[in-house]
Amino acid sequence: MKISFWFRSMVLLVLISGVFCQDGWSQYISKNNYNYFDFQQKPYYFGITLATNFSGYRLGHSKKFILNDSVAIAESSLTPGLSVHMITNVKIGEFFDFRFTPGFAFSERNLLYKQTLGVDNVNRKRFESVFFEAPFAVRYKSLPYRDKRMFVVAGLKYSYDVASTSNSRQAAELVKISPHDFQVEGGFGMQMFFDYFIFSPEIKVSQGIGNTLIYNDNIIESRVLEKLLSRVFTISFHFEG
Repeated sequence: MKISFWFRSMVLLVLISGVFCQDGWSQYISKNNYNYFDFQQKPYYFGITLATNFSGYRLGHSKKFILNDSVAIAESSLTPGLSVHMITNVKIGEFFDFRFTPGFAFSERNLLYKQTLGVDNVNRKRFESVFFEAPFAVRYKSLPYRDKRMFVVAGLKYSYDVASTSNSRQAAELVKISPHDFQVEGGFGMQMFFDYFIFSPEIKVSQGIGNTLIYNDNIIESRVLEKLLSRVFTISFHFEG
């Protein structure tokens, strides 16, 4: 996802919020938001997130990729997984939240190597992972309308793969991936205020900012790569209150 897309989305949200800030709308909002005002009295609240994630890598090819005659194509595909997180949400004024959402993500990432062009002989390298994740984010919310409000969210995430084989002797002949990763995140969603909880569907994109490839010149699958940057597309369902 391009940064310009998120910038346009935020500008649109700010403009919508500006419209709702007019005096005429303010009176209408106060009459059509019942559950919202109950939750507004809380300076913080907690919750749980259930999510599905689609994980893969953004590849950077090395100079040896052009010179080699063993690998014609090296790429990555997005693979589905599941995530479970806890939520700690602290309000910062009327429109901003600070969010800490630690948890676990179960995912599988693939590297696909094709030996010869025009022939269906794909060599697939699978990386099954259990990530402990520690995301920190700031969320900006619009004014409410009928117990609903839009939001955009952005932040940073550290993740550690507790199932990593990067230090295993049995993995000497495998492409190795660092268990540590840092990512930037951005997304949007909607809060829906019910009597006893807030339900918030959210769509988010995460992009790694550090190279996770542990280079090994003895393996052709590693030698043709210069870097691996993680990328994750997540659809989340937050339950808070």
